[in-house]
Amino acid sequence: MVRNSTAEHLNFLRGLIARPRNVGAVAPSSPALARAIAAQIEPQSQGPVLELGPGTGVITEALIERGISPGRITAIEYDADFVQHIAARFPDVRVIEGDAFDLDATLGSGSGEKLAAVISGLPLLNHPMARRRALIANALARLAPGAPFVQFSYGWKPPVPADARTSVTHADFVLANLPPAHVWVYRRL
Repeated sequence: MVRNSTAEHLNFLRGLIARPRNVGAVAPSSPALARAIAAQIEPQSQGPVLELGPGTGVITEALIERGISPGRITAIEYDADFVQHIAARFPDVRVIEGDAFDLDATLGSGSGEKLAAVISGLPLLNHPMARRRALIANALARLAPGAPFVQFSYGWKPPVPADARTSVTHADFVLANLPPAHVWVYRRL
């Protein structure tokens, strides 16, 4: 069952104190938020699932509980301490220390297998709009047709508005999170 342990809270606080811009929250994502995010992914979908900014792994755990095999999950984390934590906690998940905003450098620019989903725990509202747009566009280009890019945020509007090539839907509002969070789902049109 998805939960936040004391060790996860301590790891999260260490990251928040050392690199507050990279963490972007006052507490780890709640189990309720993690389940709301995981609910946007169809476990029967084919292909890998990419998680950006897994932090302490609460969303990773929810994905696995949803039925996503750990071997299908690749997690990109910028913070070396979180990388070690995720790798130890989920040994079958592929964990990459790298920059999710530069997927070409982190994953390579090859036309590999299309992704079944991208999950983002990145604090997009801490970044300029152009950087947010580029991240989502790059991720959407890697997704299979109709596959979701799932992002949560604390703002009342999506972190990036829809445009002529993408749609965005409000999938959930989770009060049981500190602070309450919105779940947004982007798709290519």
